Amino acid sequence: MKISTEDVQKLAHLARLELNAEKTEAMKQDLTKILGFVASIEKMDLEGIEPLVYMTDRENVLREDVPEVVLTHAQAMKNAPDADSDYYRVPRVVEK
Repeated sequence: MKISTEDVQKLAHLARLELNAEKTEAMKQDLTKILGFVASIEKMDLEGIEPLVYMTDRENVLREDVPEVVLTHAQAMKNAPDADSDYYRVPRVVEK
């Protein structure tokens, strides 16, 4: 599949990217390489091959999840630049 400059500009618009002519050409070359790679995979005979879900067959060794109190409420509130009893005070960011 051939990627045109118009295709790259349309994708850039959809992704809300601003690309100059140099960046558009670089993106065009990158997309062409990606599609070439996918095309080479499509040519392979993958009949009977299970999809890869994990990169390794090993299982994660996880520690037991034990709840514990790391910071008390008072300690956490002490770090606040402005607090009101139980809550942090923050500047208003949404206007009515």
